[in-house]
Amino acid sequence: MSKFLPQKRRLLEEVFKKASDSTTERSFSGILKSLERDLLDDFRVSLSYRTFETYYKTIVDNDGDYNIKPAILDDLSKYLEYDDFRSFCLDWKTIEYTVSQTLSKIVINITNKPIFNLPDIFKKNGAGVMEMVFVLLLVTGGVVFSNNKTSKPLGWMSGWGSPATDKPYMYWDKDRYMATDSSSVHSRAEVVPMRDFVFINMKKIMRADTLNEKNSMGRVWYDKSNNHVEFFTSFGRHPKNGKTLKDVTVHILEEYAGENAILEEE
Repeated sequence: MSKFLPQKRRLLEEVFKKASDSTTERSFSGILKSLERDLLDDFRVSLSYRTFETYYKTIVDNDGDYNIKPAILDDLSKYLEYDDFRSFCLDWKTIEYTVSQTLSKIVINITNKPIFNLPDIFKKNGAGVMEMVFVLLLVTGGVVFSNNKTSKPLGWMSGWGSPATDKPYMYWDKDRYMATDSSSVHSRAEVVPMRDFVFINMKKIMRADTLNEKNSMGRVWYDKSNNHVEFFTSFGRHPKNGKTLKDVTVHILEEYAGENAILEEE
């Protein structure tokens, strides 16, 4: 069995879920054809819907394994707004999924530590998942995951987690996401499932006059619609129009930031 089979299964499931949420198509093949178009249009990724169908049916439906090329795993991870497959694997949701799939073994990544396994002691003593978690917290003093964008506590392993990200939904409010308990509230806003990384990192930059090449290149993303440019603190999709945000360029900064910025209303 592939070392990353649970992560690949989770990746395919989340890609399919996002694709099904992004189209009016309801048939399996219709959703995959829509995914094929989105990957090509938004990410310049050429992956036929039949190839993805093979991956999905083999790994998800039939609980088998398939040797998916690393480049394709990276591309599918980018579709989910991660940098690459490694970043996806470091996400706490994937680790939680791994634990639920293989209760006798936990493999986690500790910041500045190598991957380590704790299967034997728990097998011998018959400890459950919560006992494993408790011991891990005692040993490490808390578990922190790191990727190339941010470092944050592993929510489901840190007691009750963050009061905000523990809530199941979020909605965009002017310049940031707000957490909420119900998908039916805030009827004038689009309420979406909570995503920790997006909730914590996605902010709209209201003072574009403070941006310059030195503090923005590689750290700021933008959307240009109707000749209006908005700047954001994270890669991903625009919270309102759904367009993929682009890496800021020197040209965009010179034209729409600094002394040429149009300040957003507070």
